[in-house]
Amino acid sequence: MTVHSIIVAPDPRLKVKSKSIERVDDDVRTLMDDMLDTMHSAKGIGLAAPQIGIHKRIIVVDTSREDEKPTPLRMANPEIIEVSDDDISHDEGCLSLPEQYSEVTRPTSVRVRYLDHENEIRELDAHGILAVCIQHEIDHLDGILFVDHISALKRNMILRKLAKIKKQEATA
Repeated sequence: MTVHSIIVAPDPRLKVKSKSIERVDDDVRTLMDDMLDTMHSAKGIGLAAPQIGIHKRIIVVDTSREDEKPTPLRMANPEIIEVSDDDISHDEGCLSLPEQYSEVTRPTSVRVRYLDHENEIRELDAHGILAVCIQHEIDHLDGILFVDHISALKRNMILRKLAKIKKQEATA
C-alpha cells in the first residue's frame, strides 16, 4: 500500500469539485486502500480523494478508537439522501488543516447511498461522530472545507495561520 502526502490548506486543489466514478474496479479499490493507509498513518478518522490531489468522488472513514477493532468504510460516489431534523455541534478538525479546530453544526444523523469497494450500491444510516465525519468528507468532494461553515473572521484567521506555517516551512 502507498501512503500519500496530504494537501494542506490554503491550496486551490482543495476547492475543486470532484468527478463521479463509473465503477469501482481494481484501480479504485487500490486507491481506497491507499487512502485508508494514508488516513491511519496521519491518525485521522476520514479522508477524501481530493485531499491527496485526486478529484474523484471517493471517501474513506474509520471512526473506531485505537483500542477497538477497525471499522473502515470505503465509499465511492457517496450522496446524502436523508438528514435528521436535529443538529449536533462538534469541534471539527481536518487532516488538510492540521491542528486547527472549530465548532461546526451539522445534522445528527444521515442516510448515505454509495458504491462500496465491491461496486455494490449500499445505504447506511449514520449517527453521531460517524454522521459528522461522512458529511465532512462529502463536503471535500464538493470543494468545501469545514472552515467554510464557520464565521469569515475565524476562517480567515485559520487560513492565514496555515499560510504562514506553509511559507515558513518552504523557506526552512
